[in-house]
Amino acid sequence: GIRNITKRLLNLRHNLCNRMKLILITTPTYFVEEDKIITTLFDEGLDILHLRKPDTAPVYAERLLTLIPEKYHKRIVVHDHFYLKEEYKLKGIHLSHRNPIVPDNYSGHVSASCHTFEEVIADKKMCDYVFLSPIFDSISKEGYQAGFTSEEIREAAAKGIIDKRVIALGGVDEDNILQVKDFGFGGAAILGGLWNKFNPASDYNYQELIAHFRKLKRLAD
Repeated sequence: GIRNITKRLLNLRHNLCNRMKLILITTPTYFVEEDKIITTLFDEGLDILHLRKPDTAPVYAERLLTLIPEKYHKRIVVHDHFYLKEEYKLKGIHLSHRNPIVPDNYSGHVSASCHTFEEVIADKKMCDYVFLSPIFDSISKEGYQAGFTSEEIREAAAKGIIDKRVIALGGVDEDNILQVKDFGFGGAAILGGLWNKFNPASDYNYQELIAHFRKLKRLAD
């Protein structure tokens, strides 16, 4: 009895450790159904949302955040207007070339965008996790090609550069998400792979997007 339970617990632990985080990055512009879609994705088990809306006024971010249930705020990371983190009790902040500096007296989650293994090594020292991109050819940015070969990624993983604190970004979708897991990344960040399933201008519902997310989540687990 006890031996079986122990074995089951060990298996469960292994599966949890093996499980990849699924992170969604918002589209760069706001749209009408956005809060409903994000809330439904959290309901479906989205791990973390990165709120990235470059060159937009903070009032729109505030409006979106007030429409998302408070229980999910602790799973949201902001790329701009870092004061939102405290005000809405969010998960944390994300550093990029637009906002490269952690505010004074800030404590809490920090993540960052990296495009080389050198940046990963440097930024991992102060970040909870980092994005490495582009891993595959981008879905959302035209002509944005994969930045690394499979060999380079495997070598970086063997050296411990790529580990559970590195999140794969760029062109991740259902046909390569298992490869991301196999490479040893701690998670996958999705953008075009999910948002291209919904056109705010013409789609009446977002069922196709949700169905696609479920598929990605099953693969990530």
